[in-house]
Amino acid sequence: MAHRTVYEWKKLPIGKGEGGFTRAQADSLRAAARSHAEGGAEGQNILVEQNRHLHARQAVGILAGQGCSLEILPKIEPADGESDASVRARLVHMLDVALDLDISHGEAAAMARQDHTLLDILIRIFADRLLAEARRGLPRRYNPHEDDLPALRGRLDVARQFTINAVRPDRLSCRYDSLEADTPLMRVMKACTIMLHRHARHYETQRRLAELRFLMADVPDVQPSRLQWDRVVIDRSNRRWRSLFAMARLFLKRDWQATHHQTAASDGITLLFPMNDLFEAYVAAGLRKQLREPGVEVVAQGGLEYCLGHWREGEHCRPSLFQTRPDIILRERSTGRARVIIDTKWKKLASDPFDRKRGVKQSDVYQLMAYARLYRCDRLMLLYPSVPGADQQARHDFGLALGKERLSVSTVDISDPKRFAQQLATIISAELSGADTVNRSDLDVNRIQGVSTA
Repeated sequence: MAHRTVYEWKKLPIGKGEGGFTRAQADSLRAAARSHAEGGAEGQNILVEQNRHLHARQAVGILAGQGCSLEILPKIEPADGESDASVRARLVHMLDVALDLDISHGEAAAMARQDHTLLDILIRIFADRLLAEARRGLPRRYNPHEDDLPALRGRLDVARQFTINAVRPDRLSCRYDSLEADTPLMRVMKACTIMLHRHARHYETQRRLAELRFLMADVPDVQPSRLQWDRVVIDRSNRRWRSLFAMARLFLKRDWQATHHQTAASDGITLLFPMNDLFEAYVAAGLRKQLREPGVEVVAQGGLEYCLGHWREGEHCRPSLFQTRPDIILRERSTGRARVIIDTKWKKLASDPFDRKRGVKQSDVYQLMAYARLYRCDRLMLLYPSVPGADQQARHDFGLALGKERLSVSTVDISDPKRFAQQLATIISAELSGADTVNRSDLDVNRIQGVSTA
């Protein structure tokens, strides 16, 4: 099975040359991209073909085709000496934080150094964690049963006994509860184990998954499409299985990231994440961990205010058209007032000191100006990932024309989790306190107008 690795916005050749895919394999990958829920028109959100090359777009993860697979890794700009393993470990860490998978960063990094793909790493982590918990004992619950037995167990079903078994004195109709591992949670784990066993590439991972199937022999096999997800309950008795259940959902269900998609033309698992959404979720989860101010909460994809409504002379507008959904809002719990609105952008911020706009798109500024009006918020931010290898966090503050609102353009370092957390804490402190950390001599009226109105 041919496997290749490429970075966002990079390309691979199509043909008989080394390092690429054959025409049949390329067509299979493009078909998988077209059929994916996040593929967009003709799969162009994931993969496009131009000049006999496959060009990766802004979705990262694994794309599976017939007899081939393509791993897409996140990248903005190459860092000196950075390897595929370090980028892959960084991606696993982002998935861990954004999706709350409780994955050890060091554990993923160790497997990345062994030339495991993203899918191999996630399957191995799932197998190791599940095997450790299964050896400690499977969670069980009492399941009700009705059966005809030679001896009384539980209580007698009188109605059935004197109707169905009226002529069978050797049989007693019993109703009883039995403590069993057959629970909706374990059915999910069994189905995920069986599915992953078909796609695991490394012998040690396959061995662990085979042992798991033996340990869960009392749990019936259920097709993934027939799993009862709504009946899974995570409580005090099985809360250590919470992260495993999250990983099982990652493999088996299509959630916001549309992770699992298999077709007849695919030999593997497609596991894709829109990088814009992943970066937003990663920042939101980091902000929740760093937020220390009481009475303030982090809301992702909230707000939901409308821009327009029907106009009637002499009446206040009741908006009902063009609903807004800011990426992240820091708002007061008691009043719902927005203190800070953050719009995340997964792209490189311009590093040219002579660029008055700092590489900010005009449409992004218009969007935040609308947020300032709708949510009556005077602290706005555009947040970008920093360029790999940057020495310090970049930040530029601007004022909105004819108002007192402040629009900050800032970056965060995603290559180092500790530095990422520190920079988010600095952002929270600066924005919620209203502190002005920028050197005002660096900003003049022309620059402010250049970003706000150009």
